[in-house]
Amino acid sequence: MDLLIHRLAEIATPLGTTPRRGSELKEVCRSPGREVFCRDGKILFVGSAEDRRQRFGELPHATRLDGTGKTLVPGFVDCHTHLPWAGSREHELAARLAGKSYQEIAAAGGGILSTVAATRAASEEELAENVRSRLDRMLAHGTTTAEAKSGYGLSLPAELKQLRAIRRGADGHVVDVVATLLAAHEVPAERRGSAAERARFLDEICQEITPAAASEGLATFCDVFCEEGVFTVEESRRVLRAGIDHGLVPRLHADEFVDSGAAGLAAELGAASADHLVAVSEAGIEAMAAREVMAVMLPGVSFFLRKEGYAPARRLIGAGVALALATDCNPGSSHTESLPFIVWLGVFKLGLTIEECLTAITLNPACCLGLGEEIGSVEEGKRADLVLLDAPNLFNLAYHFGVNPVAAVVKGGEVVVG
Repeated sequence: MDLLIHRLAEIATPLGTTPRRGSELKEVCRSPGREVFCRDGKILFVGSAEDRRQRFGELPHATRLDGTGKTLVPGFVDCHTHLPWAGSREHELAARLAGKSYQEIAAAGGGILSTVAATRAASEEELAENVRSRLDRMLAHGTTTAEAKSGYGLSLPAELKQLRAIRRGADGHVVDVVATLLAAHEVPAERRGSAAERARFLDEICQEITPAAASEGLATFCDVFCEEGVFTVEESRRVLRAGIDHGLVPRLHADEFVDSGAAGLAAELGAASADHLVAVSEAGIEAMAAREVMAVMLPGVSFFLRKEGYAPARRLIGAGVALALATDCNPGSSHTESLPFIVWLGVFKLGLTIEECLTAITLNPACCLGLGEEIGSVEEGKRADLVLLDAPNLFNLAYHFGVNPVAAVVKGGEVVVG
């Protein structure tokens, strides 16, 4: 199939196949009056209409997407989500509005464990349908590739059910999905009675859940919530090394509430990313920079939990850490599928430029997921995953807030939205 995207006001894209860090994060190529020609799912040409005619002629049989007054950017990549859950926790929002903290709500029986109960009770098909519906909303907001975690099962059958639901829900869907095993998301209620029960749960993760998920090919990554009151650095190291031993790439929920040393552990293990990082230390930042561990910022969490503190994005960039933005789509602390909303938070709460935000939702998260050679930029030879913004230039992505800026989405060279 041939697709010509023409009459564009602007193309805005980072360039390359490796993560952008430091001052490179804001190096976005903005080209007015260009066209993009796609064939067989790949970008074949980016340039002027005159050059395209000289190389390919008039293309009378190509499908045309009119970009008049609009801006073309790479398809968005959401590299941290928790899609396969059941149940709802809007009552917790009401509790937070009444002054309760996330930790107080969890101690009263809410939080992750309430979603665990609902998810365990749901069928695989119900979870798969939930994944599909969330992917639909993500696609409508420009996401063409996403990561999705388990972590609301916390037992061998329930974690595998979640991972299978990710695969089943993504099967045939337009959005490409990369799965992560997050069995170490929390200690389940039935394992909290004693130190021996807690130790048995860690044994189950390392000796049963991880090998089973890996042998079925259900996950690419292995994640752990390394945080005070959840899993210690030593416990997290054990979980992630078990994942590494079974071919899973390590990632971490790191230093969200306190400096637990998780960023240092991410560096020690050469993790693909450390995520959250609201309380990360200078030593943790330096260690991540030295080992080229990507920082995944999740500002939707601070916003949704009504916290004053956000991750130190400018300090991380200044230290040379590559940075990505993600929704952390989940039922308790960031219930959104919209990366454009996360861009607004990136600009107004993290102090990022619009160019830095674009790189942080395209090329850098693509590299975090191991896909930088294939997606993340508008360049010849890459897959034609593209978003047409109803905006005359890139700056409108943040300037016109509170709306969905997506006019059309192209996936693999086909118009799938708009």
